Amino acid sequence: MSKLKYKLTNDTLFKLLFVKYQDLLKRLVAALLGVRVENITEFFITNSDMPPEALGEKFCRLDINMIVNGQRIDLEIQVNDENDYPERSLFYWAREYSSALPEGENYSKLPRTIVISILAFSLFRCEDFHSEFELLEVKRFERLTDRLAMHYFELPKLSSEIDVGDELKLWLALFKADSEEELKKLEKIGGDVMVQAIKAYRHVSASNEFKELERLRSLARHNEASALNNARIEIFTLLRSGVSIEEAEKRFGLSK
Repeated sequence: MSKLKYKLTNDTLFKLLFVKYQDLLKRLVAALLGVRVENITEFFITNSDMPPEALGEKFCRLDINMIVNGQRIDLEIQVNDENDYPERSLFYWAREYSSALPEGENYSKLPRTIVISILAFSLFRCEDFHSEFELLEVKRFERLTDRLAMHYFELPKLSSEIDVGDELKLWLALFKADSEEELKKLEKIGGDVMVQAIKAYRHVSASNEFKELERLRSLARHNEASALNNARIEIFTLLRSGVSIEEAEKRFGLSK
């Protein structure tokens, strides 16, 4: 089996591809939200830029922010489980939502804001690969507001048997694919949309632009991992020397 060098869950590839091929992005978003693509009458990306200098920064996010039929949508890929993703994704929602109110406008003007997360790991204790959350009263299940929606798509829970008529599962299978054989199978069963998506994947992943951006992104990941590892070593050394946890947290600016 021929393994892919870059999966579509690679955040640099993900963003570069869908910024360049926005018709495919629209199809993807329609499938993720369960709406007909022809019913999307307003669609544009609000953070299409990928400045090389930003890719070299630690903790840089490569999400895609969109306006879709008046709604603000944040589409995110997450590969590693760092045990804080529910809180992190809620923070992403809060940032998008709170920044959407024009100065002087009433709070009722705040738009529905949706965070969509495609995860390469299992997050919830259920068999369903898709979980959707809203704000509900805990006894009556009455919705407080329609302004919040959180969608999580867990790739490990996706069945290997894909219904050729289910565009959502075809898209998720493409994100999950890690071999050339799987791509060829999706090209064969997925119809025109999968053929176009895989052609775009091959074009972008082979481009010099992507390779240079990924080089910078990989350097940032390496620096981030080194910084976190060095911090762990220093904290462990302090604790072994008799410094209290509280004091160690103060030294690293972690205390409240």
